Amino acid sequence: MSAARVVAVVAAVVVLAFAVAVTASDYVRAATKEAVRDTPDEHDPAALAALDPAVRGYIDAVDSRDVNALVTVFAPQATVDDTGRSLRGRAAIRNWAGDEVIGGRLTVLRTTPGPEGPTVLLHFDPAGFLAGFRARYTFDVDHGVIARITLRYA
Repeated sequence: MSAARVVAVVAAVVVLAFAVAVTASDYVRAATKEAVRDTPDEHDPAALAALDPAVRGYIDAVDSRDVNALVTVFAPQATVDDTGRSLRGRAAIRNWAGDEVIGGRLTVLRTTPGPEGPTVLLHFDPAGFLAGFRARYTFDVDHGVIARITLRYA
């Protein structure tokens, strides 16, 4: 096989692998959509002011990169549903937050009140990733702490 043919085959495989990755990854799709949006660099003041204190504690902990503060706003047996991946309890939440949340940057864009707690539309730019994305975080707050948070790409 000629060198030109090898290069052509390798290029085709790379393009195919990239196409599969782009269409198969929710993160890549969300980051691609976000790349063409005009996203503010600062929290929306009205949305931030409307947050329940426990939810505001979550946002403040991410902003200050404080995993201990983040864990304390969750109930001891709280659950996190991170785009289909389920975590339960403060130890699991601490590991998740330390690996995937703390060090990233949140920007609160809008808050929608709900019966158990708010849904927050935000931009999250995780540390070490290619690009940020928009997500909806739905919080269930019970007795002043987060009982459940559900994260979905927006």
